Amino acid sequence: MPKPILYLIHLSPPCRTVELCAKALGVELELKEVNLLGGEHLKPEFLKLNPQHTVPVLDDNGTIVCESHAIVIYLASKYGKDSGLYPKDLVEQTKVNAALFFEGSMLFPRMRAIFEPIFYNGGTEIPTEKVEYMQKSYKLLEDTLVNDYVVGNSMTIADFSCVSTISTVMGVVPLDKDKHPRIYAWLERMKALPYYEEANGSGAEQLAQAVLVTKDKNAQKKP
Repeated sequence: MPKPILYLIHLSPPCRTVELCAKALGVELELKEVNLLGGEHLKPEFLKLNPQHTVPVLDDNGTIVCESHAIVIYLASKYGKDSGLYPKDLVEQTKVNAALFFEGSMLFPRMRAIFEPIFYNGGTEIPTEKVEYMQKSYKLLEDTLVNDYVVGNSMTIADFSCVSTISTVMGVVPLDKDKHPRIYAWLERMKALPYYEEANGSGAEQLAQAVLVTKDKNAQKKP
């Protein structure tokens, strides 16, 4: 059987979510970087895979799955049935789903609202209200982490989703360790994973740095 193919941009947090999940499951992927600047995501062959022209996209021997949360649910369900990453128990599974929705509806959109104006609209600063909005999200995650992981005391796919975003945005919007000790303790647990740096750590740091560098370059262009 051929390896599942993952179309991605490694710097993208959602793509790194899938990379973390695959590493945890021991699923070897064929990685295909998509050149957004070159318009590869708008070419007919890619639009056949995903008409929404976004990454990540998984091609598992003809089964196409788009959107990071759907992909990690698929991978954990198919390849990690006994891993505990996506519990079989309905109640526990629902808790994981809720955490995925929290990341997808709150953490990632608030980060994106900060990053996109800098990358695409020549933004030279981060509005105070957006920083405060992100800080409120930090507080909500802090309050959620009453146990070792986002859902209980065992790692799940929700941790991969949340850590890919938090580890990125904290490089732009500082995360106060005194105010958020639970998040920092959780981050240390995630960073201890043998595949963390390859699958997520380096990409998170590079994207955060790219945001800051681009912001400064945009400012220098202003008259």
